[in-house]
Amino acid sequence: MNDRDSEITAAVLRERAKLWSFIRRRVPDPGEAEDILQDVFFDFVRAYRLPEPIEQAAAWLFRVARNRLIDRFRKNRSLPATEMLSHSDIDESDYWLDLALPPIDTGPEAMYARSAVLMTMQQALDELPAEQREVFVAHELDGQSFKDIAARTGVAVNTLLARKRYAVLSLRARLHTVHAEWDL
Repeated sequence: MNDRDSEITAAVLRERAKLWSFIRRRVPDPGEAEDILQDVFFDFVRAYRLPEPIEQAAAWLFRVARNRLIDRFRKNRSLPATEMLSHSDIDESDYWLDLALPPIDTGPEAMYARSAVLMTMQQALDELPAEQREVFVAHELDGQSFKDIAARTGVAVNTLLARKRYAVLSLRARLHTVHAEWDL
């Protein structure tokens, strides 16, 4: 096994449980959740073998999972939103950032647009107040529940929800321009 294969295996083993939890909270059907998880890992292996290295595997995996979930939601718009979310996420759905990215495999222009959105997203995250950024990253990228974040930090769930909401509003405003520019 070469170094890249070892790095891929280590990342998959390290992130699988958190990624599964992140997907499963949003997809009630375990079979469909497993399909999404496998698609994410397939994309990860393909992308990891490209000349450009993936710097932060966990963040990359969660972004791709989020995009898959958004694609699923868009494909199934005929379903009521409550069927798209597990019971524990219904109250949290107002706090989602609907980040639409072009698929990886649709050509160089889409890849460039995707990288522009991700770069803008990273800059916008860096500019958020630390408290907002921390709750956004913990919930959206690390897949932690608000209850778990509250237990770990000692901050009330309602305060965390407010911080996340402000983060999402700020990120949406910042990303609106880049989405309009690329007609995403």
